[in-house]
Amino acid sequence: MTTAPSQPDKIRQQYESLPYPHTPIDEHPKGKDKNLDNLFIHSVVTPYYLRHGVSIDPSQLTILDAGCGSGYKALYLAAANPGAKIVGVDLSPESIRWAKQRFEYHGLANGEFHVASLEDIPALGMQYDYINCDEVLYLLPDPMAGLNAMQKVLKPAGIIRSNLHSALQRERFFRAQELFGRMGLLDDNPGELEVSIVQETMAALKNRVDMKLRAWSKEYEPGSKNAEQYILMNHLLQGDRGYQIPQLFDMLRQSDLDFLSMVRWRDWELTSLFKEADNLPAVWAMSLPGLSTEEQLYIYELIHPHNRLLDFWCTHNDLDDPRPPLQTWSLADWQAAQVSLHPLLRTAEVQQQVEEAIRAGKPFEFHKHISLPAFSAVSIDSRVMAVLLPLWQGPQSFTALVRRYQTLYPHDPVSMAPTDTQEAIKFIKTWVTKLEVFLYLLVERSVR
Repeated sequence: MTTAPSQPDKIRQQYESLPYPHTPIDEHPKGKDKNLDNLFIHSVVTPYYLRHGVSIDPSQLTILDAGCGSGYKALYLAAANPGAKIVGVDLSPESIRWAKQRFEYHGLANGEFHVASLEDIPALGMQYDYINCDEVLYLLPDPMAGLNAMQKVLKPAGIIRSNLHSALQRERFFRAQELFGRMGLLDDNPGELEVSIVQETMAALKNRVDMKLRAWSKEYEPGSKNAEQYILMNHLLQGDRGYQIPQLFDMLRQSDLDFLSMVRWRDWELTSLFKEADNLPAVWAMSLPGLSTEEQLYIYELIHPHNRLLDFWCTHNDLDDPRPPLQTWSLADWQAAQVSLHPLLRTAEVQQQVEEAIRAGKPFEFHKHISLPAFSAVSIDSRVMAVLLPLWQGPQSFTALVRRYQTLYPHDPVSMAPTDTQEAIKFIKTWVTKLEVFLYLLVERSVR
């Protein structure tokens, strides 16, 4: 008698036949993306600064890519964190073969890869500064086991990035999986035959049918470049499950982990759903300030479930309180502060564009390089950028930026009175605080 494969075996078989993502070996993140948002997400500096209020040297880090698949996300982690040691694990031997080949092709010697399940990572005997567990947790029969395993191997100040599929946003695909599962398309490892049956079924449905309206588009049709991969990752995905915000927070509490932030936090700001964020209906204006982060995120998703992933960062729950916001800093705090660029912005290409903007007297548009933290355009006047230009050479003390302001603008342009030191301090504080909100600038309380 033949034993039916278990759910983990089905998942392994699916990724053995089609390692994910099916990105060509020669493709590199820095060659593909002019916008730096994906590197911004994968840079450990981003969540580390959000949690600890200080920058960090990536070259000193050990990063785990838990469920690394074919290694493309591991390549992102290597590109976003130069010099870091990258450890990849996946339950699919074929995916690990791809990952090793990918790193070898790009001449990277800072990666090592192991065939292992997420639950078995403690057996590797390593501890990690950062764990990336992307597009994996929702496939596990027991996501709690995965979170517990990661919590055990996370260093005290470390951070985990993981995600769950949204039950509300992805409901249409769960219905499709239920339908095609009942048709027997998920009994074994789905392949070309099962994909073609899905395509034939959808083509035969009337256009007004709800499933065709909500779970189908041209990208799934025959002839579309990635149709097979997209159907296997949506309509025929083995082990796929959906979750809601309260379930996510319950899992974190049970795993002794604290929620840090949504990875794309601007996509989860509740007030952004209203026409006038500063003029809310009275009941909302009174109640919102008292709601917890969990409650606000859940209300957001109930109103507008457009995010496929509940994509989050979390940390150990016994850490010290986060650094207070800049708005509460004393003058002494500022005078001892160090200002730096997010390292992804500190490139010769970006510096050249800043210098061109200064010379032309035109605004510099930060959002064209990293747009994720911004709702709209972030254009900064060339006068401000002239003061901040030394940041492209390296971190600067707050007082050095104040002195530079006084050097560049020694007189008030109207009264011609000498620039007052307090005026210079106010100017630098204002612009540094504005740009720190987007993490374009990082501000540390004391110079190291």
